[in-house]
This record gives sequence, structure tokens and C-alpha cells, in this order.
Amino acid sequence: MTADEPRSWTGRALPRLEDPAILRGWGRYVADVAAGDDCLHARFVRSPHAAGRIRSISAPSHVTVLTAADLAGLRPIRAVLDRPDYVTVSTPILADEVVRFVGEPVAVVLAPSEAEAEDALDEVVVDIDPLPAVLDADDARRPDAPLVHDADYPGDPNTVVDGRIHTPGFDEAVAAADRIVAVRVGSSRQSAMPLEARASHAAYDRASGRVTLHATLQMPHMTRTGIADCLGIPEDDLRVISPDVGGGFGAKMTLAREDVVVVHLARTLRRNIAWIETREENFLAAWHSREQVYDIEGAFAADGELLALRGDLVCDVGAYSCYPVTFGVEPLMAMAELPGCYRVREYSVRSRGILTNKCPIAPYRGVSRPVQVLAMERLMDVAAAELDLDPVQIRRKNLVSEFPHRTPSGLVLDEASHLETLQLAADMADLAAFRDRQRAARAEGRYLGIGFSSFAERTGYGTPAFAARSVPMSLGREAIATVTPGAERVICTMDPSGGVTVRIGASPHGQGLRTTLAQVVSDALGIEPSSVRVIDSDTDVTPYGWGSFASRAMVIAGGATLIAARELAERLRVLAAHRLGGLPDDIELVGGHARRRDTGEEIALRVLARDTYHNAQLIPDKGEPALEAVGVYDPAGTFANACHVAEVEVDPDTGQVRIDRFLVAEDAGRLVNPAVVDGQIHGGIAQGIANALYEELIYDDRGVLVTTSLMDYLPPTVAEIPPIRIAHLETISPASITGAKGVGEGGTIGAPAAIANAISDALSPLGIGVFHLPATPHRLRTAIREASRTKEAAS
Repeated sequence: MTADEPRSWTGRALPRLEDPAILRGWGRYVADVAAGDDCLHARFVRSPHAAGRIRSISAPSHVTVLTAADLAGLRPIRAVLDRPDYVTVSTPILADEVVRFVGEPVAVVLAPSEAEAEDALDEVVVDIDPLPAVLDADDARRPDAPLVHDADYPGDPNTVVDGRIHTPGFDEAVAAADRIVAVRVGSSRQSAMPLEARASHAAYDRASGRVTLHATLQMPHMTRTGIADCLGIPEDDLRVISPDVGGGFGAKMTLAREDVVVVHLARTLRRNIAWIETREENFLAAWHSREQVYDIEGAFAADGELLALRGDLVCDVGAYSCYPVTFGVEPLMAMAELPGCYRVREYSVRSRGILTNKCPIAPYRGVSRPVQVLAMERLMDVAAAELDLDPVQIRRKNLVSEFPHRTPSGLVLDEASHLETLQLAADMADLAAFRDRQRAARAEGRYLGIGFSSFAERTGYGTPAFAARSVPMSLGREAIATVTPGAERVICTMDPSGGVTVRIGASPHGQGLRTTLAQVVSDALGIEPSSVRVIDSDTDVTPYGWGSFASRAMVIAGGATLIAARELAERLRVLAAHRLGGLPDDIELVGGHARRRDTGEEIALRVLARDTYHNAQLIPDKGEPALEAVGVYDPAGTFANACHVAEVEVDPDTGQVRIDRFLVAEDAGRLVNPAVVDGQIHGGIAQGIANALYEELIYDDRGVLVTTSLMDYLPPTVAEIPPIRIAHLETISPASITGAKGVGEGGTIGAPAAIANAISDALSPLGIGVFHLPATPHRLRTAIREASRTKEAAS
């Protein structure tokens, strides 16, 4: 090894291998596939009513329109949880007889071009008899509430998940407390709003009868399973490819009814069919998330120790479940993970999923955890104020510091650095200096504030975690199959020229996974990352896998890749030892060569590879004339952790919030590629800022979504994102074979609470606290005016 050769590719901030093609405009998206094909274009007719009975659907004779009657025989989507409190509801592929939210697909039109399809859409007449709609989770639970689905509800009307935990010593702990602190927090509905909306192109092959679906997805294999079950066809009749994806964030991991329709039409018409979703459709019907209200109480000792935690969590889940993770994903995650990184010995919680006549929910980056962390971090700040403690002091008192730590819900927190990241963040913030600036600003009538947010991010959990959630998943009128997501399988192959391909079931969509996996393989095989090609997102050429979601890809797919690469490396050492003499343990792989450590003799890996494939007589012990290894990894999961700090200024006249600084102390274990990690954190924080200050889906009192364009739904631009300073700790946990922990969702999880606490700190002289997000200028300006009027009246 020369002085210039790196001893490890892991830990190096290599430029992403994926980026050059994208930056040069050479990426290939679903719309590009459709643009180069002579296909029919589909547009979906959508319900204008939140609830109603379909009387008729009609169109002129020159318009090709298909309804649920034309799709007879297709199975509805049924996402199932094996829990006594779970109510299963079916999702028809097209609305049949009744509609349940504005934007629900009721019919599909076909035309030779997108423009013609759009024109045909305007000619379809849908006659719907409106029915009473329920638009609020509180109203939905009332005894006389309209039912979104006629179902056998074991509890309150429209309640489809009702999870509970109550530890035996809870009541005694509450009775012993010196102070009970209660907060109610809430989050408005959000959209994942990917830059690329949903899209699909189904190509029919007359020779084989197979359909190839290009779609913008996070779970290609699971999508294939779902569509095949709906259509009642063998999975081999369908190939699913996810090309370049312009943003997923969770919303593209769920099975889309529209994709089922497109594949069905391609098969029945024997024509290629394309559907490219509009931005309005994306807002109306492409899954929402995080409309939640949490009432929580903390029982505290006088010194700030949290003795017990009570929670009543209500999640509006919309009109249907989502496949595969179900509409239990938000309430059950909230119930299990609410305590977060804090020691909670006694715990009593009820968490419910409530149906309403609104777009269904599905996972969005962080799922429930931004609201969970908001609840716990606001609780800590409010308790600190009531107990006359510093916000850092009360967190230090309650953060988990001994590992492994078992939470009241049974989760096991592995090795982490909660206290250390808190201290590092506090040092970065220089609280004493900030308080001096804050006092000076208040003397000038300006409102500055600082807020902390500590959290644990559960990442990389496999079959053990999903099995514990009781999540068998199925489609159709009856349960066809029960599956539990988790394990990933990777095939690592060296070709005759010495190049390496890694076939993965995970499906990267912007995370830089191809680069980081190449670094893992390069370290194991002693080659450069540019010699490694990662193949993904094509069900014909990759092993069955669960895709990319829940900050799992680097942990699970990375672990499987490392196992496969190590096995392949051992095979190469055996071959090299046979040629060079010595034992396999005497051989090191470095710089594209196999080298004896004692003598320095070496042989190029490409020579070993060529001989393996072309000169089988040289293989010892009549081994297989190929170089291929399979890795399977299925961990229980790990926890990343961080502390975020936001420094803000609030304009009391306009309610505008400016974020002056954002600081992050992050521990994601071993950093395979620090640049990729920082990119994930920056992107996540941007979405967390959006959650805190800007983005909100709003329905009117008829159940009509009024935020259907980027003039109404306001994502932050680069002008609204402050400088972000990141400091890393690296706690290596045995729960991850690579030492890496997931990092994809952390920025979104921690940022909203830090900002809410900072705004509350800024406006504390007015007695204003932020408990609902987004904290829009209108909400803040209204609160400031009311506080000012109250103060004037009191004086």
C-alpha cells in the first residue's frame, strides 16, 4: 500500500456517484419514458364531494371513459393489522357506489395525448348525491357521527385503531409527584410534496404477455406484489422498474390505486398506458400526513425528574388505509415511541386512528415523530418554567444515559449519546452570550428566542420490530398472504474483468445509497468505489427487498452488502492463497490486488476473476467457476440521536419568524460518507422548518381542499433556510453490523420542536407559547394582539 492509498473508503466525503448524470440533465424519469413512447394517456376523474353516492358517470361517445363497473373482477386493496383494536376497511380501485373524499378517483379517461386526455376529462359528467361528511376527528367519534365506512367498530364510531399501554405503577407515581404539567400540541395536515409528482407508464409486451411498469416508487417489489394480488396474476407477469425518482419522502412507498388501473388497462387493451400526475392531483389525492392532536401530562418531582407520563393521542387518518403499512402507522408509532430519549418509568397512553372524509394518510419523512418530539420538548420547556429550571438542566436530568435502556412500551434503546449531544449543542449555542443578546434586544422591543430539541430516531429495524407490531399485510377480499417486512438480501458479484456489481432489494431515491454502498464494498474488496456498480429498483434483476423507507437502507441494505462483500473477499483470499502460497488469512486485498502480507507477492484481482470464469481448472477443490456472494441481514434495529438548537427573531407587528441560526449535534454512528450524512440532515431540517412555519393543507367546511397549488401550500425556499452548523459524534453500537445508524429522518424529526420552543422563548414576555404547527404569521400575529389586549386590559 502506498502513502497515497486510503486505508479506508468509509468515512470519506466522496462526491456522490449518482450526481453527474442528474446534474447534466441525463437522468431518466417516468415522464421521460412516457414522452418517448406512442402510448395512451390516462387522466382520472375525481370526486368533487367529500361524501356522496354516485348516481351516474357519463361522457360523449367520442370520450373513452371507464368506471368501477369496467374493472369488475379486480380485488380491492385491504391493508391488514392483526390487532383486536384494528378495523379493516377495503379500498376499491375506483370508487364504487360511494365516494369518501374530495379527489377520490371515480373513473379514468384515455386519449392519445396528455392534452387530449385533459380535454376529455372536462367532458365527463359525474352525478353524485352528497351525503353528510365528517371532517374532524373529534366530531367523527361522536355517537351520532356519519360513518366513513360501514364497519364493525369495537369502540367509538370511525375509530379504526385504539392502542393502549398502562404500566402497573403509574397511579402511584402520579400521586407522588410534586407537579403535574399538561400540554396539548397539534400539527396540521401536510403533504410530502415531492418535486416529481406520482407517475406511471405500463408497457405491454405482446410476445410474452408481460407488462413492464415504470413508476416513481420507493418499494418496487412490494408494489409488484400488491398489483399482482389486485389483478389476480402471477408476479412474474409484471416487471416493476423505478427509474430516477424526484423525491419520495415516504409518500411513494404506498400502493397507488392509479398504478393498479394503469397496469390493468395495459393488460386488457394490450396498449402502453401512461399517467403523469398533476400538482393539483398530488395535493388532493397523493396521501397526507400528521394531522394529530396530543394531550400529554408529565408528573414531575420538584427537582425536575419525570416520574410518569400520560398521553391521549388522536390521529386523523383520512378515509382509507394505506398498503402496506396501514393507517395504524401513525397512532401506533406515536404510542410506542412517545417517551423518546427520556427515562419514563411509568407510562399510560391511549392512541387512536380516526377516519374522516379526507385524503388518506401515509408515512411522510419522520411519520409521527415530529409531533411526538414536539409534545415531549414543549412539555420539558413548560415544566422547566414552572419548576424554575433551565431548559438544558431539565433535559440533563431526564435523558437516558445507561444502555441498553428498555422503554415502557418495550423498545430497547441501544448505545447512544443523549447527554453528550445535549452538552455539545449547548456549547455550540453559547447560552450565556445568547441571553445577553436577548436582553439587549428586548430593551429595544425586539423578540429573540432560543429552543432546544433532543430526540432519538429509531432506524434500521427489521423483521423483529415489524413482527412485534403485528403487521401481517394482505390484499384482496380475503387475506391472500401474510408477510412481515424487514430483511434485505444483497447479491455481490465480481465479473471476469474484475468489476463488481451489487444487486440490492432496497430502492434508493436520492439518498446517495449507491455511493455509500460502493464505499462499503470497496473497503471489503480493496478496490475503488468507481469499480462498483449498484443495481437497484428493477424487480427482474434485483433480489426481493422491501425498498427504502424509515431510515433503514444504510443499516439493513448496508449490513447485507457488507456480509456479501466479506464473503466474496474471503473467496478471493482463498483463490489468491492457492496461487501465491500461504493461507487465506495471510492475504490482504488492497489496491485491486491480492497480496501476501509476509512476502509482498501479489496478483491482480482481475486476473483471479478472469481465471475463475475462463480457466476453471485453476480453481482449487473444484470450486464454483463464478465469483458471487449473497448477504442477508435482518437486525432488530438501532437508534440514532441528536440535539437541535434554533435561534429565532419574531416580528411582533407581522408575526414573521426569522431563523438566525440552526445548530445540530448529531450521532448517527459510523459515518460512511460524511457529505451524504450532512446532505440528509440539511434536507431533513428544511422539511422540518416547513412543518414548523409554512406548510399546511387546509379543508373548508365542505371537505374541499383549498390548498391545491404552490400559491397556497408554501414550501420554504433557500431564502428561508438559515445557516446550519452540524457537529458529529460517533457512537458505535453492536446493533448495526456496519456501525452506521440511519439518518434520513432526523432533521425533520427534531427541527419543528426546536423552532416551536425558540418562538415560545422569544414571546415569553407576552405569555405566548407555541403548541400548534405550523406557527404561521397569522397565528402568531393573532396571539400577539390578543396578549397585548389582555395586558392592556389588566393595566
